[in-house]
Amino acid sequence: MRHQTAVRRLRTIADRCQRVSGLWDDQQVLVGAYAFGAVLEPHAAVPVVQMAFVLNLPADELTWCAQPQSCTGLVHLLEIDKAPVEWYWRPAVWPVANHLIHRPLRVWSLDGPDTTALDALECGEAEHLRMPAPTAAERQEQLTAELAASLAHLRRVEAGFWQRDWRSAHRGSGVYPEHHLWDAVHGYLDLLAAVQQHPGPPTRLGTGGPEAAGHLPGL
Repeated sequence: MRHQTAVRRLRTIADRCQRVSGLWDDQQVLVGAYAFGAVLEPHAAVPVVQMAFVLNLPADELTWCAQPQSCTGLVHLLEIDKAPVEWYWRPAVWPVANHLIHRPLRVWSLDGPDTTALDALECGEAEHLRMPAPTAAERQEQLTAELAASLAHLRRVEAGFWQRDWRSAHRGSGVYPEHHLWDAVHGYLDLLAAVQQHPGPPTRLGTGGPEAAGHLPGL
């Protein structure tokens, strides 16, 4: 799609975020929405609008690529399943950015749609409003933490996959247990590849590191 069309799509989604945020009377669940990827490149063609939605939910429910059953309704309310949008959930306790979400741009917060960012993006002048890139140490620390959480999630999915109660709780709205298993495997392998692509500093034997912490497959 054209860049202007993609920005209009972001404006529409930001408006929907604002409407959806009014559904909670006490603790807000949806607290932020960010754009990243091709749409942030001035005047570029955009194959798909990539977005990260920040949710006030436990991190172990929102490991990389996980699509919790509790978020199915939010997908429909935001109508991101009806548009060329690739979305990811991010827990509020973690950074929005990671190995895929590079220097995202906030387009909505609890204060409302970020019209300054959206206007700048439409004019091709949003570079200075994007989040700064993390340091190598910060990136490695976050990747290690997310890999460990993703492996723990994968193990929980594998352990419950054939249990009747688990399968019943992870089915509905066109989503089946097999989808959750695929998401868990894909998320873990994607993070593992990112860690291997950006290895941390070497450690002396017995001093720790991802291998010693059991963050690699089979450990």
